[in-house]
Amino acid sequence: MSEQEQARLRHIPLHALHAAHGAKFGAFAGYEMPIQYPQGLRAEHLHTRDRAGLFDVSHMGQLRIRAADDRPATLYAQLEAALPVDFDGWADGVQRYSLLLNERGGIEDDLMLVHGVDGARAEVRMVVNAGNRDADLALLRARCPKLRIEWVDAALVALQGPAAEAALAALDPGAVAMRFMQAATLRLLGADCFATRSGYTGEDGFEISLPLAHAEEIVRHLLANPAVHLAGLGARDTLRLEAGLPLHGSDIDAGTTPVESGLAFAIPRSRRAGGAKAGGFPGAATILAQLAEGTPRRLVGLVSHEQVPVRAHAVIVSPDDRAVGEVTSGTVSPTLGHPVMLARVERGALDDATRAPLRAVVRDRRPGVMPAPLPFVPKRYKR
Repeated sequence: MSEQEQARLRHIPLHALHAAHGAKFGAFAGYEMPIQYPQGLRAEHLHTRDRAGLFDVSHMGQLRIRAADDRPATLYAQLEAALPVDFDGWADGVQRYSLLLNERGGIEDDLMLVHGVDGARAEVRMVVNAGNRDADLALLRARCPKLRIEWVDAALVALQGPAAEAALAALDPGAVAMRFMQAATLRLLGADCFATRSGYTGEDGFEISLPLAHAEEIVRHLLANPAVHLAGLGARDTLRLEAGLPLHGSDIDAGTTPVESGLAFAIPRSRRAGGAKAGGFPGAATILAQLAEGTPRRLVGLVSHEQVPVRAHAVIVSPDDRAVGEVTSGTVSPTLGHPVMLARVERGALDDATRAPLRAVVRDRRPGVMPAPLPFVPKRYKR
């Protein structure tokens, strides 16, 4: 990376802290982000599985959304027209996964939303991907002219792993009562911090929005716990891949739909054909047709037991050497010790794979790959 390129990158609020811990930085979505620390990606990955990793994800966009007239009905109606969501029965303090879709049913971004009610005023907290944050804001404002949509200026960290609960509960015991996909305001070293019990690793853990004035103190306090180690985006990527979680821009994008990407669960039954609020969201015609008829290709998990790393963009071929798919994410699993990957593959080739193996094209090698259920490593959320 040239000095000029580096100068154009934005810094996250705790950049200096990461530098002091020996972080190796890299460009990601317009930010200079910690990719790994001196102990290395594999050690960070395995420590998160065994104890707790602390990931700085402050490059993600945090939004607060309210109705301009403060009426909950306005908030819900506008967002239900913009997204395939349904606020009926959506309890206060519950987080859900959703999708920002285009008119062709393609995934402009995947999102995390929390529904909250403060007295008579409802609001939604939303987290969007770093690379799409500005485009998402513009699209949401265009689709929802009756809403106030504002950035939350705060740091965001993800504390992930089996020791995460104890580490956070040492600052606020209220963390123990939270369950997967629940949100709460925790009091951490005198600061009110909005937290969700969620993450992107497949492990139990929390994502915590930290007021900028208190962020460094809270992070240093968490790191004083010997169970908690810093972990970078490299380990976050291998952990999410083992958990079978797609990455926008790699496994899903504006040209792929939820149905062909294994994300149909994000379309509530009420927004499907025959539901009380069927359709009415961008891309609904395409998606409802695919739910009924299926798709010619699917995003699936593949594994190989040959020690040949298979990376993104590797072509998947049938036994007669016909291209039938492409790897979208791939790594040698630190937990399992063999290659795992997500790939978009023709449905017919997957049906035939039980009789004749598929292969990946890796330079002059053709390692065998086989379909595998997701996740590759079991998720350990606290439900």
